[in-house]
Amino acid sequence: MESLGELITQLQNPQLRRRSEELTTRLMNDPLVRELRERHPELEEAQLIRDMAKLYHYINDSRHCANCPGLEQCPNDFQGHYTKITVEDHGLGPQVVDRQIPCQKQLQFEHESSVKKRIHSFYIDERALQQGYDEVEILSKDGARVPAVSQVFRYINETKASGLQPRGLYLEGHFGTGKTFLMCYLLHELAKEGYSGVIVYMPEFVEDLKSMLQDSQKLKDTTEMMKQADLLIFDDIGAENLSPWVRDHVMGSILNYRMNRKPTFYTSNYSLDALEKHLSFTSKDGEEAHKGQRLMDRIAPFVEVVSVNGTNKRGQR
Repeated sequence: MESLGELITQLQNPQLRRRSEELTTRLMNDPLVRELRERHPELEEAQLIRDMAKLYHYINDSRHCANCPGLEQCPNDFQGHYTKITVEDHGLGPQVVDRQIPCQKQLQFEHESSVKKRIHSFYIDERALQQGYDEVEILSKDGARVPAVSQVFRYINETKASGLQPRGLYLEGHFGTGKTFLMCYLLHELAKEGYSGVIVYMPEFVEDLKSMLQDSQKLKDTTEMMKQADLLIFDDIGAENLSPWVRDHVMGSILNYRMNRKPTFYTSNYSLDALEKHLSFTSKDGEEAHKGQRLMDRIAPFVEVVSVNGTNKRGQR
C-alpha cells in the first residue's frame, strides 16, 4: 500500500495534476452536470468540484442505466440502484446530496421475491408457480375451459375487492385440462395482494405423512402452516391412497379448523359425490361411509364447484 508521503508526491506530479484538471473539465461539461447547474444556479463551481465523487457516480450510473444490460449484469456499484442527485438547504446553504435509489427492475425483483416468500408448495413443480402469467393467453388457450377461467378470474377479483371469501373453489375435470395451472395462477395473483398460500400435491403428501409419524414436530409445523395459510389448495385430491389416520386426524383436523375461517381450494378428477365415495374407503379399514361423509361435511358446503372442460394439455407445448 502506498504511504501518505507517496500520495502527496503524486499530487504534486504535474502529469497527475493535469489529468485531474482534465477530469474536472470533462465532468463540469457533462450534459447531466450542466442540466443540474441550470436548475440550481446557486451552486458554485468550487462546491461542485468538492462533490466530484458524487457527480462521477451520478454520471456513470446514468450511462449504465441508459444501456441497461439487465439486473443480474448491473454494472453500478450498488446493483439494481442508481445515484440520484438533489440539492437541499438545511440552513447551511445549498448542499449536493446523493442517494441510492432502486430502479424499476430492482423493485420488480423485490416484489416478485416477496410474492414467492408468501407461497409454500409441497411436491408441486416450482415452474408452475414461477412462470409469468398472461390473462389473455389463459383465456384463449382452450375455448372449452373459458367458463371455468372466468369463474376463477371473478373469484380473484372479488377477493381483491372485498378480502378473503368464506368459500373456496372446487375445480373438477378430466386429466390435463389445466386445473392445477389455474390454482397456481390464483395463488400467485392473490399472493401479490399480500395473502399467504400453501399448495399441496395430495398423492405425495399422503405418502410423506407416513415418515412424519416419526417426527412429531415436523408434522405439527406442517399441519399448522396449512391451518393458518390464508389460501390452502389440495391439488389432485382423490388420487391419494388414504389411511384412516390421514383422513380422520390430519385432513379432518386441518379442515375442521379452516371451515368458517379461511377458504380452502381443491382440484380433482372426481365430482363431489365421487370424492365422498373415495374418502369413505381406506386401505386399512375398507369402507366407512359415515367417516367419508364427515370429511365431506367440511368440504362441500365451503366450496363453489367449477367444472374445467377442455382437452388434455399434458405433453403439449
